[in-house]
Amino acid sequence: MATSCATARLELRDTGVLLLLDGAESSWIDLRDPTHLDFEYLQQMDAVVSALHGPDEPLRALHLGGAGCALARAWDAARPGSTQLAVEVDAVLAHKVREWFDLPRAPRLRIRVGDAAQVVGTLHADAWDVAVRDVFAGGMVPSACAGREFLAECRRLLASNGLYLANTACPPREAVAAELIHLRALFGGVLVVGDPAVVRGRRRGNLVLVARKEPFTPSELDVVERAVRRLPLPVRTWLPDDPTLPRPDGGS
Repeated sequence: MATSCATARLELRDTGVLLLLDGAESSWIDLRDPTHLDFEYLQQMDAVVSALHGPDEPLRALHLGGAGCALARAWDAARPGSTQLAVEVDAVLAHKVREWFDLPRAPRLRIRVGDAAQVVGTLHADAWDVAVRDVFAGGMVPSACAGREFLAECRRLLASNGLYLANTACPPREAVAAELIHLRALFGGVLVVGDPAVVRGRRRGNLVLVARKEPFTPSELDVVERAVRRLPLPVRTWLPDDPTLPRPDGGS
């Protein structure tokens, strides 16, 4: 079916439903177990949050980019008492996913139609424990959702120990490098989570960028590293000055 911005298709797979937008896999919703996250980058985000905020503590979570709201649905089930807001630019999709996936209602999960790059400037400061950016257009993160101004607004929205989590594609490695420069300038703590082959540019994939106002302590870095290595498809973490990470000059 046609939505406001794309063509959506639903496919039954195993115990869930796969949402495709213009042929690209966008969300997978487990109809039996809402806490089951199929996409690797969502598993990685959830592992980071569980390591730093506990596995079942309620969250005030902002999702910039909604689609099927798989992560919001999982956190609602695993973290009773959470309040979440998903910002989705596609008005038809925002309406349909509630119909298709029986998502939690407000105040547990609100869905706001709007452009994430514009909405962040209208939200209250210091109000969110987690801000997740999962915005793509044509397989790329829009520049308006990866620049310094946008990231500074995301920082403003976070509570003192709040986490910024960004899903980004690699390649292009130059885009990852540019975003890391902005994150290092704005946040005290920055981490990269991903498959080493993706980090090194040997295969395409997703990286998760993690940032916090205050630096991460050595014990926090250790607990996050151990958490992501225990995932079904284990990955690892990098500090932003690691020479393996993409650099602005295009080097490794």
